Amino acid sequence: MRDLQLLKGQKVDITKGKGVRDLTIRLRWNTEHAGISVDAAVFLLSGQNRCERDEDFIFYGNPVSRDGTVSHTTEGENEERLLISLSGIPEHYARIAVTLTIYEGEQQNLRMKELSGLQLSLMDRKNGEELYRFDYGTDLSDETAVVAGELYRHQGEWKFSAVGSGFNGGLAALCKSYGLEVEPEAGNEAAATAELVEKTEKIEKVLEAAEGEVDKVEKAEKVEEVEKVGNVENVEKSETILPQTAPAAVVNVLSSIDLRKKIVGFTLVKKQLTDVKARVGIVLDITGSMRNLYSSGVVQEVVERILAVACQLDDNGSLDVWVYDTEFSRLPPVTERDLGSYVFNHIMNNDSIHKFGRNNEPPVMEDVIQKYTREEKDTTPVFIIFINDGGVVKPTKKVIMAASALPIFWQFVGIGDSDFEVLKQLDTMGGRLVDNANFIHLDRIEEVNDEQLYDQLLNEFPQWLKAAKENRIL
Repeated sequence: MRDLQLLKGQKVDITKGKGVRDLTIRLRWNTEHAGISVDAAVFLLSGQNRCERDEDFIFYGNPVSRDGTVSHTTEGENEERLLISLSGIPEHYARIAVTLTIYEGEQQNLRMKELSGLQLSLMDRKNGEELYRFDYGTDLSDETAVVAGELYRHQGEWKFSAVGSGFNGGLAALCKSYGLEVEPEAGNEAAATAELVEKTEKIEKVLEAAEGEVDKVEKAEKVEEVEKVGNVENVEKSETILPQTAPAAVVNVLSSIDLRKKIVGFTLVKKQLTDVKARVGIVLDITGSMRNLYSSGVVQEVVERILAVACQLDDNGSLDVWVYDTEFSRLPPVTERDLGSYVFNHIMNNDSIHKFGRNNEPPVMEDVIQKYTREEKDTTPVFIIFINDGGVVKPTKKVIMAASALPIFWQFVGIGDSDFEVLKQLDTMGGRLVDNANFIHLDRIEEVNDEQLYDQLLNEFPQWLKAAKENRIL
């Protein structure tokens, strides 16, 4: 029987000869100290043994890497897990350091010697088989952090080194050793936070002023003022002026989704859609050419930005989701509760989804129609945002033609540098009861700010609503 137990300093093969692609690292510990809190984390390191970006530090506050290959989960009071897709780790990462730290250990005078039963298990995520186990920590004393082990590349394969070395100075010192800047001191942080809160309160006051208006004409006049103003500092000049662009720092006080919901609110005022309710869905292209956009986090960011639209238009505050290539999948709706790792958990880490094949739009569009007109028949209009990077098949036009009498508006968004021949024809296509589709091209959607994105997404929706009502579709 193969010995699973590793000794400190031992190095073993993980992928060579084993066929392991997806790895689970389970970290366990015991403590009798009621006030101690322990956190697991990983540092994705370059060949210079550095974290080149803050996003390469994966922990409870940043649970999923930008490319979705590494994620952090909490399994219980004394156990955390790290999920690593080894075959997808980008080449510029040479090592992955697995660490354990005591939260505010230095400040609370809590040390590693107060932990026992420290154990790291390496498991094949595909079948749950435990590959190796490393018990460590009996030689730790006054340290507040420990590097439990490291995964590293060797001749095109991944190996694991059982490290088990303690570290003084806690998480801040550990981050600094890997090239990351530590948080500012408490006094400076408090001052910065106070300044951000003040700016945020200005935004909220402006929002209240805008939302309190009833007369549509007055709203339109205020919108003209809004478009002339470029920053929050000018808010004080007129209580009717809305900020065109909220400062990025406000994200540290308001969550990004809260700020985006407010920006959607600005847009709804501009488009005179404040009284409109709609069911909102997103259809995501997952053909082969989209692979990099999924792995780089662009698709996750798109889902987060579109959820803000759903939160403002849909009473249930959720966004319906489909993905497709030659096949399609209807996924659980995304809400604010599971937003942070939705693409990783429900798409990239979902083996039942067919990924990175060729285009075939009609089947997924028929499923969208079935959901809203047969399964959940309702008089509420439907707003579908359809993300595609080219290669749309021509029968898509027939589906749009047939659906023109249905309460569904299709907003196609072309990303990348394709010519989008089929989608461009939708705006001018005749023979429909109403114009039920619009197309916009955003070459690099990640570089389009939220205000511009929401303005373009919602640009033709009001005209469709009016035409649909006039033709008794709604």
